[in-house]
Amino acid sequence: MTVQVIATKPFEGQIPGTSGLRKQVSVFKKPHYLENFVQSIFDSLRGKDGKTLVLGGDGRYHNAEAIQVILRMAAANGFAKVMVGQNGILSTPAASCVIRKHKAFGGIILSASHNPGGPDGDFGIKYNTTNGGPAPEHMTKAFHVRSTEIDSYRILDGGSVDLGTLGTSQLGGMAVDVVDPVADYAELMESLFDFPRIRELVSGGKLTLCFDAMHAVTGPYARDILVNRLGAPESALLNATPLPDFGGGHPDPNLAHAQELVAIMQGPDAPDFGAASDGDGDRNMILGRDFFVTPSDSLAVLAANASLIPGYKDGIAGVARSMPTSMAADRVAAELGVPCFETPTGWKFFGNLLDAGKATLCGEESFGTSSGHVREKDGLWAVLMWLNVLAARGESVADIVRAHWRRFGRNYYSRHDYEEIDSQAGADLIQNLRDTVPGLAGKMLGAYRVRAGDDFTYRDPVDDTRSHNQGIRVLFEDGSRIVFRLSGTGTKGATLRVYLERFESDPTKQDMDPQDALADLIAIAEEVAQIRERTGRDAPTVIT
Repeated sequence: MTVQVIATKPFEGQIPGTSGLRKQVSVFKKPHYLENFVQSIFDSLRGKDGKTLVLGGDGRYHNAEAIQVILRMAAANGFAKVMVGQNGILSTPAASCVIRKHKAFGGIILSASHNPGGPDGDFGIKYNTTNGGPAPEHMTKAFHVRSTEIDSYRILDGGSVDLGTLGTSQLGGMAVDVVDPVADYAELMESLFDFPRIRELVSGGKLTLCFDAMHAVTGPYARDILVNRLGAPESALLNATPLPDFGGGHPDPNLAHAQELVAIMQGPDAPDFGAASDGDGDRNMILGRDFFVTPSDSLAVLAANASLIPGYKDGIAGVARSMPTSMAADRVAAELGVPCFETPTGWKFFGNLLDAGKATLCGEESFGTSSGHVREKDGLWAVLMWLNVLAARGESVADIVRAHWRRFGRNYYSRHDYEEIDSQAGADLIQNLRDTVPGLAGKMLGAYRVRAGDDFTYRDPVDDTRSHNQGIRVLFEDGSRIVFRLSGTGTKGATLRVYLERFESDPTKQDMDPQDALADLIAIAEEVAQIRERTGRDAPTVIT
């Protein structure tokens, strides 16, 4: 086998977003497109020669072909070994686990997370560093800069590697180690949670559950952990076979896209506990019987109950949340006497806090929750954390959350997504807000007086780096908020996200529908941003 140097030209727009480079499959299948970006990553890494790379993905369409290309490129670019998940499968949190456990140099994860799959769907690629977390901004910027000037890439002229058989083979001078994608991750989960206590709850029928893998990567993980290790019946698993097109569904675990699970949890014979995870296994949705737990509340409840869990019995160092996530976790942190950090959206911003021991639990309103056990959000971890809390407290999901509201107050919260709006219209809308919102301070908007308006800037308390333009905030004197952002996870047009939050301390007013409780803020947000006028949309595409 010989190394080939293939001449190429840059592609416009190879700009990694909050979770890597995501484009439609048809874009990634263009000749040289994948190779250009992978070479741009490799060219930007220092000290990779002779090191180990972890590789895998969520099994979506084009995953298998891309892995074969990346293996041949890794062999041509100096790596000594690649650890790849069997059949190319490796969930995002499991990839982080493998990188950390085996002290790999880094890893490449092939996924577009919760985006649709299939020939007409989306594909994605991102790089994770030695700590198991997503590449920080200075690295992703370097990848993009290199992609604008690349003129060749290196690839081995070898054949394909058998990814179906566990074990080690050679590709040129590089070892390819095909590993069980579940084993290391499941071992880590057993070290954190009280599996015997959860098994007693689940296998004995004291608690019935339904887990929806959405035909995505967590199917094999759920079967190994929930069924084989914890004794749940096979019937507790829904859509547990990974499919390249996710069964034609949208693998985003929310009320809009996990409708089958939602219907089950609202039915007359609903299980006690319901949960779902997304395409690459890093997101989660938690449901009780006819009861939805918002991701913001989930983070707060888990922080308040962390000491009940073996892996966190000594307490937590702190909590971190993305800026648009509700402030429910802040109230828990204050009572526990630990800090609560507010970061930009994007899991990579939690990495420094976790590495420095400043935070233990982290969460984002976009259905992502995790802890310092890995450096990614982790869907099944959140499910197991909830099951352990349920086993320890002996109460229902709804009772636990309502008791939490009575103790800490309720942060009414909702996110309104306007998907696939015109990109220029979205950019103009945000720029108009950036220009006008600071001038709202002191003014009355409906019944709310504006305390301040700004475009969020984050200062990392560990390395003092700054991240600017992270979301337009309208902050009211009573603590209510409206936040506007353009999302970086879609591949068509732009997605405008509007986040709305209001605090309610009175227990007699904590059972309203969030859309009713936030109705006046919803109207204010539409007026301030001129959403109908600027986007042509009369209503959000998705409300969560």
